[in-house]
Amino acid sequence: MLAFSRFRVPVPEQEAFVAQAEQAAAWFAACRGCRFAEVVVNLDEPELLALASGWDDVGSYRRAFHGYEAKMLLMPVLNRALDEPSAWARPDEVGFTVPGGR
Repeated sequence: MLAFSRFRVPVPEQEAFVAQAEQAAAWFAACRGCRFAEVVVNLDEPELLALASGWDDVGSYRRAFHGYEAKMLLMPVLNRALDEPSAWARPDEVGFTVPGGR
């Protein structure tokens, strides 16, 4: 399972944001089931950044948000994320789904 949280951050604010986002990535990386976590910047749009992470399964990802310390560290970063879906998996892992009951 992959998670991509994207952010639009003006260049003058990026140093502070990246420092905070890297702490979130370090938190994820230390969690059971996390394969990788890193902060990346888009090569074509320098104001577009992402917190990308890979997980053994969706349960591992969701458990990374449990507890006071996780919420205090992750929420200030993730509250700035663009409002879009962030969890991804291979189709053969998910199966056929109909989002929103359509």
